[in-house]
Amino acid sequence: MGMSLVRRSFTVDEYHRMAEAGILGEDDRVELIDGQVVAMTPIGPGHGSCVNRLTALFAPLAGRTATLSVQNPLVLAEHQEPQPDVALLRHRADGYQAEHPRAFDVLLVIEVAETSVESDRQTKIPRYAQAGIPEVWLVDLPGDAVERYREPGAEGYADIRTAKRGETLTPVRLPSVVLKVDDILGRE
Repeated sequence: MGMSLVRRSFTVDEYHRMAEAGILGEDDRVELIDGQVVAMTPIGPGHGSCVNRLTALFAPLAGRTATLSVQNPLVLAEHQEPQPDVALLRHRADGYQAEHPRAFDVLLVIEVAETSVESDRQTKIPRYAQAGIPEVWLVDLPGDAVERYREPGAEGYADIRTAKRGETLTPVRLPSVVLKVDDILGRE
């Protein structure tokens, strides 16, 4: 008689308590997806340099318009707390000091994928859509392109476009920002 394994789904609060109790270390690269504590892919040099480029591109544009949050948690729902590579948040005077940003604070999420393109597409992006995140960019480093997702709904994003080198991207919630795809992807 085989024993069936019961998977327990954790809430964001329980996940935070595990960190406070020292079960999860501050340096552990994990996120909460569908109530499961998931190890994040190690950051390779291509991924790291792309996150640095995005940070440099968005940093001067942030300030009063938006808050730039790099590899920090977002609370999307009771069982969802991913750590996107880059998030642009509504500017708040307190700088989100008391609590992590929520879905309604988010203007744009950017995930950089070197080895995790498929899992980001199948797991993270649908969760962002369900939470109502207005726009997600998936930087597909192996594919040398940026996928742009808009119009979130329960079934995913309705408006998906792939931007290639030579093209530009403008976040729907930050219309004054124009980024070159080449600047995001770096030199070929």
